[in-house]
Formats: sequence, C-alpha cells, structure tokens
Amino acid sequence: MARPSGLAYSIHTPRLILRCWHPTDANSLQRAINDNLDYLRPWMDWARQEPESLEMKTERLRRFRDDFLSRQDFVYGIFGADGVRVIGGTGLHTRENKDAREIGYWIGRPYANKGLATESTGALTRVAFEVNRVERIEIRCDPRNQASARVAEKLGFTHRSTLYGNKTDAEGRLRDTMVWSLDSADYPGSPASKAAVAAYNRSRIQIL
Repeated sequence: MARPSGLAYSIHTPRLILRCWHPTDANSLQRAINDNLDYLRPWMDWARQEPESLEMKTERLRRFRDDFLSRQDFVYGIFGADGVRVIGGTGLHTRENKDAREIGYWIGRPYANKGLATESTGALTRVAFEVNRVERIEIRCDPRNQASARVAEKLGFTHRSTLYGNKTDAEGRLRDTMVWSLDSADYPGSPASKAAVAAYNRSRIQIL
C-alpha cells in the first residue's frame, strides 16, 4: 500500500525534530541566534542583518510558515528531541526550479561537531528525493567552511564546481562558493539514502 502524500511538515531523526517554524518560536530562535551571532556571521549571509527585534523575527517566521504551506519554500527549524529546544535551522529551498532543491543549514556552537548537521541534512535529502520527488539537490558553502563541506561529502554529494568571487564575506571581501550536488540517479547508492528518518504531514500522518 502506498504511503499517504503531503508536505513533510515534521521530520524525526534519532536525535532531532525538524519542523516548520511557527511564529511562537520567535523568542527561542532569537535567543539562539543572538547567543551564536559571532559564530554564524562568517558563514551565514542572513546573520549580517542580525540582531533584529522580536517583532521582526515573529513576522519573519510568519512569512516562512506562509511560504511553506503555499509550497513556495521550505524552511525548517532544527530542534532537540523535545521539539522545543532550538539547535539550528535548515531548509529545502526552491531557488532553482521545481525539480531541484538547495539545502542550507546552521547549527549553534554548543551543538557543533556532534554530527547533527549531517543527521538533519541526510533526513532532508531523503525527504526531497522520496517525498518531493526532486531530480537534484545542491549544497553550497564557502570553501573555508570545511565543516559544511564535510557534511556534503559524507552524504555522498559530489563537488561539481567552485564559483570564484561570486559573493562577499562579513568583512566585505570577495569570497568563493563551492557547489555540491546529488542527482536522483545517484541517490539510491549514497549514504544519504540510509539516513534514519520518519516524516509526517500536517495531519501527523506518516509519509516516509
């Protein structure tokens, strides 16, 4: 019997819950970002706009949720197993076309070097290929961010190219971008395909 379909509204891994942000998460998210701002700024473009007010954060999460439910973009919070403690953020971004996704991720400093970025990204990779039925997934990162590059490599993504001087860093200097990708044809044999994950739609019915 085929599984029910729908958006992967929440995703469970052995140590994490990834779920659609809700405006009521604004306080917890703001605290997590403020506590990690110096750690995030070198790598996350959006962190240069921080700190922002709680009102702005609440409105941002409201937009994330609206975009998620209208299938325009899929931004997830990364939470501990309790579904409340903010570990980081991630997303299946629709930046290219309907048949591709880009995964971005950040993990707070207290939770770094524990394999959580790999765990959450592996889960999203399975959701993208097995629920959303995309043809390709990309991960992009600064070549100096070796931890981020290792996530892509461990999950079976291939380094396709490096874009030279295509962005600026937090100090306004030109920086490069590595482009990693995994195609649907290569996915079944990849480490990502073996990620432990359960995904549920908004009605809490399991779809993966």
